[in-house]
Amino acid sequence: MAGAFIAVEGVDGSGKSGVVRHLIAALQAAGRDVLGTREPGGTPQGEALRGLLLAGHDDAWEPRAELLLMTAARVQHVARVVRPAVAAGRVVVSDRYAGSTLAYQGAGRGMAQALIRDLHAAMVDDLWPDLTLVLDLDPVVGLARSRRRLAIDAVDEGRFESLDLAFHQRIRAAFLAQAAAAPERHMVVDASGSPETVQAEALRAVERFLAL
Repeated sequence: MAGAFIAVEGVDGSGKSGVVRHLIAALQAAGRDVLGTREPGGTPQGEALRGLLLAGHDDAWEPRAELLLMTAARVQHVARVVRPAVAAGRVVVSDRYAGSTLAYQGAGRGMAQALIRDLHAAMVDDLWPDLTLVLDLDPVVGLARSRRRLAIDAVDEGRFESLDLAFHQRIRAAFLAQAAAAPERHMVVDASGSPETVQAEALRAVERFLAL
């Protein structure tokens, strides 16, 4: 079977990780060879950069440095994980990808979308997912969920959660704008329901896409 690249995007706390786990389990049960991954991360180098990018205070990085580090992690991820897996016929399901860069560093930080897209084209040969699921949720709800999870798990990855509500509202709007601009490769999923409801809707979208 042909490989495919699927990304799951959305505001913090929208349930991306749970959706990714559910998709992996369901697709494997259906007989597909599936690889789950994440950004920033996915490789040893990407995971090291993840620790630098998501931890600490928001003033740790200049926006341009943040963009370049996110892109560096993606170069490793695409070259060493995504492309080889898809070429081998696997379904790659990634928790975040370049849509998050357009949303967070673009709409959030105010960096030019054209710059981000040009950098993406040059560094990873303009590779975009075959399907992107956008989990849409009010950032007020998402931030409360995400901050609670970080506190319970004692994980120092709350650098973006420390930013104000206006920042996260711009993120949500950016994801919806991306989906509206390329509806043929995006599916917006209402993430305000129960985890089971959201995961089931996401799986239906992926099953239609893969024609399972």
